[in-house]
Amino acid sequence: MTEDRAPRPDPRKDPRERRDVVTGEVQDEAQLIRFVAGPDGVVVPDLARKLPGRGLWCAADRASVETAAKKGLFSRAAKAKLTAAPDLADQVEVLLKRRLLSGLGLARRAGDLTSGFEKVSSAITSGKAAWLIEASDGAADGRRKLRALARKQSRAPGLIGLYTATELGLALGLENVIHTAFLAGRTADRWAQDVHRLSGFCPLLPESWREEP
Repeated sequence: MTEDRAPRPDPRKDPRERRDVVTGEVQDEAQLIRFVAGPDGVVVPDLARKLPGRGLWCAADRASVETAAKKGLFSRAAKAKLTAAPDLADQVEVLLKRRLLSGLGLARRAGDLTSGFEKVSSAITSGKAAWLIEASDGAADGRRKLRALARKQSRAPGLIGLYTATELGLALGLENVIHTAFLAGRTADRWAQDVHRLSGFCPLLPESWREEP
């Protein structure tokens, strides 16, 4: 697994399947985004899969959502006239980022996160870290050391650099959050499903990080 690519969810953990409105193929629900038609006939994302109405499922990547919106494929699947905004894929990206950040806050309160260079370093070396969450505006030195440590593990944790230190601090109720580890477990597995879906809409790391040793 590369550091900047989310691992695919294990289909055995979520066997439900749905039909993709673009390809017509039946896929694991974990690899799709659910949409529903609002009262005004506007297509809206339903990331939690809880909104009422018939679900319209689309592959979790920008190209698929843009194609479905542009070609009226949501209307075809619903057999009704629906309106899909041109920026629907952007809406999904924003909502997924918000959902992931909220998930970090919940995980911290449940004791599934640890923050700070030394604690994160310990979580990595002990094999307990499923994800390394680095502030996008953090100094490169500490990040490089943790990434190098992660590469030495038999199963390297995933890496995300989507949020600033301020955004992470607000979500976690802490100050100056630069290094965070999401500890392995069922909560991390569920969170990873949204990470995988988001990876179809935007890079998980800043471009400049790709050149780091």
